[in-house]
Parts: sequence; C-alpha cells; structure tokens
Amino acid sequence: MALGTDALGRCVLSRIIYGARVSLSAAIVAVGIAMVLGIALGVLAGYYGGWVDAALMRIVDIMFAFPALLLAIAIVAVIGRGLDKAMIAIGIVYTPQMARIIRSSVLYIREMEYIEAEKAVGCSNWRIIIHHVIPNSMAPVIVYGTLMMASAILDCAALGFLGLGAQPPTPEWGAMLAKSYQYIVARAWWAATFPGLAILFTVLGFNLVGDGLRDALDPRLKT
Repeated sequence: MALGTDALGRCVLSRIIYGARVSLSAAIVAVGIAMVLGIALGVLAGYYGGWVDAALMRIVDIMFAFPALLLAIAIVAVIGRGLDKAMIAIGIVYTPQMARIIRSSVLYIREMEYIEAEKAVGCSNWRIIIHHVIPNSMAPVIVYGTLMMASAILDCAALGFLGLGAQPPTPEWGAMLAKSYQYIVARAWWAATFPGLAILFTVLGFNLVGDGLRDALDPRLKT
C-alpha cells in the first residue's frame, strides 16, 4: 500500500501495476489492427493508383474529417461498450493515418528500378508487393506505430474515463481516474494522481522511443 488505497480499500500500486498490462495490451491490439488495415489500404492505393487510389483515399479523407476521439466514441456507441470494443474502435480510427504513411512510401518505391526489373521478368503484382514493396515500406510504419502507441494509450484511457472502455472492476488507468478524481477534494489526492502519472510517463516513454527509432531508421538524418 505504498501509494495508498482507493475508495474501496484496494491498493492503488497493485492496481496501477496490473492496469499497465491492461492498458499496454489494449494499445498494442489497437495499433496492430490499425497497422494491418492501414498497410492493406495504403499498399493497394499506392501501388495500383488510379481509381483504386482515388476511392480508398476519399474514404480516408472522410474519416479524417472527424476528430479521432469523437469517431472512436461513435464506433463504441454502435458496437457496444467494453475494452475489446474500445480496442477495435481505436484501431479503426487510426487506420487512415497508417494508410497515408505507407501509401507515401509505396508511391516512391513502386518507381524504383528493381521494381521495374521484377515486372520485366514477369513477376506478378502480388509477389512484388509481398516480397519487395511491403518490406521496404516498413521503416516509417514501425516508427509511426511506436508513436501511435502513445496516442492509443491516451485514447483508451479517455474511453475508460468516459465509461465506454474497460468496465469495473478491471483496473484500467482511465477507468481508475474516472472513479478517483472526485475524491481529490476529500484530500485523497493519491487515488487520481498516481494513475495519471502512470499514463503521463508511459506516453512520454513511447514518444521518446519513437523519436529514437526515427533517428535510427531515417537515412536522411544520417547524412
């Protein structure tokens, strides 16, 4: 009980530690969904171009027109509350961002000479995409995916705070804040402060890791 107890007498430290697994797992699944869907849409749009690119990017533009958290709330309202539903909603919301990132890489890679050589020897489009386009497009996806983890943790916490994400008694950080902030005026400041600090330092850590990966993987920063 090094960090005190909550309103029900439960150890705040234990719940924060267990909540780390819940929040990180939710963020990993959400970003995984966004990467799978985003890579599929971005590669198709960037490689084939034409009407395929125009149609997919218009769908992406429509999704970009809505604030991310508002769109996630709308999706959760349709599919139902719960941590698993929140992960799906956040993954769908982040899909357009990932699609744009990988599309920009594919537009550059598809014009490379080795791609033209693969086409000249009769390789199918799917073989080129799987063996050359996707592997050579993954560097910015890895970097942006790491940075997206920080945003996913924040959005999961926001949905939990609003009662749309993890449901009691699951010790998710956002849900812990929702149940504890009202006790600040009763001088039980630790109940809301420490879950908030856990979110702060975790998000900061992922942002620093993402910046480090960008410095390591971006060849333009090595010149």
